[in-house]
Amino acid sequence: PRSFSAAELVRAAPAPLQPYLRLMRLHQPAGTWLLYLPCTWSIGLAAAPGCLPDWRMLSLFGVGAVLMRGAGCTINDMWDRDYDRQVARTASRPLAAGDISTFQSLVFLGGQLSLALCVLLCLNYYSIILGASSLFLVITYPLMKRITYWPQLVLGFTFNWGALLGWSAIKGSCEWSVCLPLYFAGVMWTLVYDTIYAHQDKRDDIMIGVKSTALHFKKDTKQWLSGFSLAMLLSLCVAGMNCNQTLPYYSAVAAVGAHLAHQIYTLDIDKPEDCWKKFASNRTVGILLFIGIVLGNL
Repeated sequence: PRSFSAAELVRAAPAPLQPYLRLMRLHQPAGTWLLYLPCTWSIGLAAAPGCLPDWRMLSLFGVGAVLMRGAGCTINDMWDRDYDRQVARTASRPLAAGDISTFQSLVFLGGQLSLALCVLLCLNYYSIILGASSLFLVITYPLMKRITYWPQLVLGFTFNWGALLGWSAIKGSCEWSVCLPLYFAGVMWTLVYDTIYAHQDKRDDIMIGVKSTALHFKKDTKQWLSGFSLAMLLSLCVAGMNCNQTLPYYSAVAAVGAHLAHQIYTLDIDKPEDCWKKFASNRTVGILLFIGIVLGNL
């Protein structure tokens, strides 16, 4: 019997459509969640005391997260198609495997960005400019692994833009005393989960000359991840204090800390399957914090 999952939906799609759905990673929704959740935090924190987050904005940002994550993956695969052929985990990606051409992926990218622009134009002018300014990061991030051991940091800057954009979409501008600590917390979180993710490919990455924090930290990875987690938790506390959050919020921050501590303590950086499991579990981290924000507001 088939289970109801994103992967099953992609497999059930018409054959000519499947390479495009796999190109935008629709079968692997963990990355979409990790892009979307910082948006929900920001939208939640911007809600008036005693009120639920704006469901319309949550929906808009959800659609935008699917489209922009898909666009980012398309750009990444266009840059990396030659590298992907040399890595066991990525050799079956549509561009690397030759299922679609570079021109087809470029046209598909244009369609995704056009739809994402339609979503962005539903926001206020401040947010339109702020959202559009993230496109440079989206385009250049895939190049960073060629020139620095810190591409995960650039991914953090890219993936957590919603921590700024969600607040401005509600309020009309950013309250930097809240948005900057929230953004910084998201960047630290990305350094945690994407370093774990990078440990899956470290053997192949060494052979083909691709850089990552996993290769930079090596056996000291857990100490670095612990430092990033602590910085994330402190920043979340600062963001909460600056917008008068209440006990449920700080309880959620404590739960996030416990989840990260368990994740890091039990991580086996030499087992790719464990790295993937720990990476994917970060969706729980983001959802815990969002629930804490909502309850704290109420």
